[in-house]
Amino acid sequence: MAKDRGDIIDLVEEAVAIEKAIDNEISTSTARSTGSIEVATRRKPKKVHRQNSKEGAINVGNFIHKPRSWKNSRRSRNGYGRGLPKKGGAGGKGVWGKYGSELLEDYEDVNDPNFDSENLNNGDIELKVVVPEVSNEELKKKCELIILEYFESNDIQEVAQSVEEIVPLNRRDVFVQQAIETAMDHKPSHRELTSVVISDLYGYVITESDIIKAFENLLANLNDLILDIPDAPVVLGNFIARAIADDCIPPRFIVSTKEKSDDNIFQEALIRADTLLSMKHGLVRLDNVWGVGGPLRPVQALTRQMSLLLQEFVSSGDVEEASRCLTVLEVPHFHHELVYEAIVMALEANSQDTEKAICNLLKAFDSRVLITRDQLERGFFRVFDDLSDISMDVPLAYVILDRFIDLCRNEGFLTDNIIKRFPSRGRKRFVSEGDHFVSRDKLNKAHEY
Repeated sequence: MAKDRGDIIDLVEEAVAIEKAIDNEISTSTARSTGSIEVATRRKPKKVHRQNSKEGAINVGNFIHKPRSWKNSRRSRNGYGRGLPKKGGAGGKGVWGKYGSELLEDYEDVNDPNFDSENLNNGDIELKVVVPEVSNEELKKKCELIILEYFESNDIQEVAQSVEEIVPLNRRDVFVQQAIETAMDHKPSHRELTSVVISDLYGYVITESDIIKAFENLLANLNDLILDIPDAPVVLGNFIARAIADDCIPPRFIVSTKEKSDDNIFQEALIRADTLLSMKHGLVRLDNVWGVGGPLRPVQALTRQMSLLLQEFVSSGDVEEASRCLTVLEVPHFHHELVYEAIVMALEANSQDTEKAICNLLKAFDSRVLITRDQLERGFFRVFDDLSDISMDVPLAYVILDRFIDLCRNEGFLTDNIIKRFPSRGRKRFVSEGDHFVSRDKLNKAHEY
């Protein structure tokens, strides 16, 4: 009886345990389902991207076979994009990106040997603009280029802009010094341009102290300058006097500078400047201290200089001196006047020696390109046009000119245009009579008639 009661108790406890297990399982499954429902409720529903049908697409059921060209398409494939290419079309493997995009990116390469992780964006790094110091020799070369370009263009605004960009503010005296040194080795017209540019830049780009310091350095270096420029003291004295006349430096500069050295050359330059300033109306006359430039000279003065040049050459026969004198005149556009005066001189002389000398001079000028072919032709054409008037003073001008043309043609520097335009009036009569040379006595008798 007791055994049966014990079995019943075991069966009841077993049934209770099974019931509890069933209840636990039901509650667990209910909690899971409830949690999944809550998760599903919180999850954002996926947006379905509607795609339009493309040309060449094949619709099989719910699957679209896209063309092969779509394989490398850079459009977004997750359904959230706007259909635009990545990175504006500059993305992709093995590409560099858009032009200039590296300037907009802010990153540090940890593999860079110069990478410093301790000072990265911690405020200890301060960037400053560092301008390298230019040596004195290099600065002089740059200033010389500015001056040489100014001699060609005469553009003072360009000089001012170049000096402001290239020459440091505390070294502008180097520009003034180099400008004067360069001008001392050039023509008087270039020295005039240098004085003008110093006067125009004074108060804007250069100061009084810059000009004074430049003159002091030039006076100290006169012993070296005189080796290349024998008249350096005179030229420098002219520059000092002109600067005082232009109110760039005070007149007391001469008195205060004389006490700094007892050197003869040093004193000679200052005495030259003092003499020019002490002349009557000296400040006014200093405007032309370098003389009047070639293009500004009167035509009569240029013609007189050319006539003296030709007379000196006929007497001496020095081609080098004649070439130097022609170059100093600085009127390449007026060289046809020299050709005209030379031919007229040969016609009036009626001497084979004079004609040969003039021919050699014109040939030397042509070979050295001191006189261009255009200026040479223009001078001969002027003689041809005025030959009727010249023959009134020189009756045998046609014969003499014919002989002179033959002589120049044999030397080989006449052009075909000159030979073609040579006038033939009276040429046949004299050639037929064999009158190739007319003496001075015959010319005088012709003048008397």
